[in-house]
Amino acid sequence: MSQVRRAKVDGRAILVLIGLCALWGLQQVAIKLSLGQGLPPFFQAAFRSGVAALMVVGWIAIREKPGALVGMLSKGSARWPGLLIAMVFALEFLVIYPGLRLTTAARGVLFLYTAPFFTAIGAHLFLPGGRLGVRQMLGLLVAFGGVAIAFAHGLSAGGGSIRGDLMCGAAAMLWGAATVIMQANPKLRKLPSAQLLLYQLGGSAPVLLAAAILAGDLDHFPDASALAWISLLYQTVVVAFASYLAWFWLVSVYPATQIAGFTFLTPLFGILAGSLLLGEPTSAALFAGLAAIAVGMRLLR
Repeated sequence: MSQVRRAKVDGRAILVLIGLCALWGLQQVAIKLSLGQGLPPFFQAAFRSGVAALMVVGWIAIREKPGALVGMLSKGSARWPGLLIAMVFALEFLVIYPGLRLTTAARGVLFLYTAPFFTAIGAHLFLPGGRLGVRQMLGLLVAFGGVAIAFAHGLSAGGGSIRGDLMCGAAAMLWGAATVIMQANPKLRKLPSAQLLLYQLGGSAPVLLAAAILAGDLDHFPDASALAWISLLYQTVVVAFASYLAWFWLVSVYPATQIAGFTFLTPLFGILAGSLLLGEPTSAALFAGLAAIAVGMRLLR
């Protein structure tokens, strides 16, 4: 059954988005903890997608029609556009995990959640009704200024890595591209959120597993600590399964640019979590960059 589209974000969506931002901000800390405690990056990404995909299969079998899983692979289904966004999703996580190994969780989450910037550009170029007015263009310029402030701070202050920052920025571009693809394709728009999520998780898992095998990651995970596994389970069950179900429901119901604009809250949660839990350095420049990004994303609404 297709979702009923809404013209604007309402109070229920705002509450869900704030909760998701808190969970996602903590995710970057969980990834850093797992990396530091013995779980290599591509193994984490493959485990996360594979196990979460199995959980979504169970969810679909319980909540939707029995033939829903078979129908996803049938002729005329959304399998080809679904596999496309799965590949984009896999590429996103192939750069996020090694990127976070190189930079701090605070900086990683800030650059990753510039995704609304790229969503807005993609919507302007490719989505009917997604063209940006003067106010939205100003928002893009302000947000870009915030990214420039944060990037310049990284060049001078240390504590992170320009390479890691750029990798997280590339992941943001891929996330924005996936959001635009989902909005542009009518077959994807009509999918229940659980099926949309399964395409991404199930389709990306083999790619991520192949990357883990090629990188030799499967030789190292047995040495990981209990804290590393707890952090990975948080990424898998809470984020990749539960929070993504909620996110794809939002994408299927509300305008892409409006909901993406709210994710500017995630870097705030991520910076605070990185400082409190990992002892990462913060600065006025970092928060100034975050503030500029937030203002810019607000102008995009």
